[in-house]
Amino acid sequence: MAAVPSSKLLHKCVVSPTGKHSASVIFLHGSGDTGQGVRAWVKEVSVPDLAFPHIRVVYPTAPARPYTPMRGALSNVWFDRYKISHDCLEHLESIDSMANSLGAVIQEEIRAGVPKHRMIIGGFSMGGAMALHLACRYHPDVAGVFALSSFLNKDSVVYQAVEERARAGSPLPELFQGHGTGDELVFHKWGEETTAVLKKAGMTTTFHSFPGLQHQLSRPEIELLRSWILTKLLPDSLDASGQ
Repeated sequence: MAAVPSSKLLHKCVVSPTGKHSASVIFLHGSGDTGQGVRAWVKEVSVPDLAFPHIRVVYPTAPARPYTPMRGALSNVWFDRYKISHDCLEHLESIDSMANSLGAVIQEEIRAGVPKHRMIIGGFSMGGAMALHLACRYHPDVAGVFALSSFLNKDSVVYQAVEERARAGSPLPELFQGHGTGDELVFHKWGEETTAVLKKAGMTTTFHSFPGLQHQLSRPEIELLRSWILTKLLPDSLDASGQ
């Protein structure tokens, strides 16, 4: 297996807040894309844009690595898969390696003065799955996690991690999930099952279905996501959490 570049080499596209930076969103792209690519896609479908007075939005780019579903060809992916299927093992070696790399992106936001309870991690497709591993297994103290057109494998280690935290009474991030009913790459039922199992394990989840939407982003989905982000990451003057 090819070595994955260290976190400091990850390229990032950043949308800066128009005012004081007091919260952050980390948005992970889907397989074969880039941070700049998904940023452009979000901007294309969003009115208003996914930009905020107080929140910095960071779009990292996954390094190119051999990707098994493409017969080993290089692709910008967060981790490898044995196949694009709900019913197979996770490639944990590559997932955990990238979780360490992305942890440095989170640390950069912390160094900028943003605590983890003022961060949301999410993504599209594979990016959403990577975000769930990051938020549920490595950084459960973030404010929330979102997954758009995404799924977890049937026996994902994320489910066990959530169960263990819930059983211990430890906090878990809230999940926002969106999925198109017309998705023929990542089936809608895979997304539904992911939410259902996470909810049963003890996570607070919200699942939004978008009739006819294929494997893509849409304006209604980004509008809902934007509203949800603003409920989780209030401006400093409105944050009554006391944290």
